[in-house]
Amino acid sequence: MAARCSNCGNLLLPPKPMCTKCLSTDLKWTEIEKRGKLLTYTIIHVAPTQFQSMVPYTIGIVELRNGLKLPGMIRDVEPQEIEVGMELEVDFDTTLPSQWPPWPRYFFRRP
Repeated sequence: MAARCSNCGNLLLPPKPMCTKCLSTDLKWTEIEKRGKLLTYTIIHVAPTQFQSMVPYTIGIVELRNGLKLPGMIRDVEPQEIEVGMELEVDFDTTLPSQWPPWPRYFFRRP
């Protein structure tokens, strides 16, 4: 979900209390596109304590079809199979390490 400005249509992700384009506070929740293309990525080999069991893992930035750019972990794809431009989609998981904040966690995977 993202916030959409009712005044100018700007999408805000992460959501903010006012539109960064026109400063309107008339915002509504809107569902965003789940698929997009990988813009860039990096493979993590040395991780913080709570992620050491997942090494190596990949973090990327995906540009969703509506133009929003979202960073996140890429899962269920071998690092050698990842390439810029590949199509990925957002999915959700609740099994990440318990030290991580308790809100729903998203990641990217192949559609």
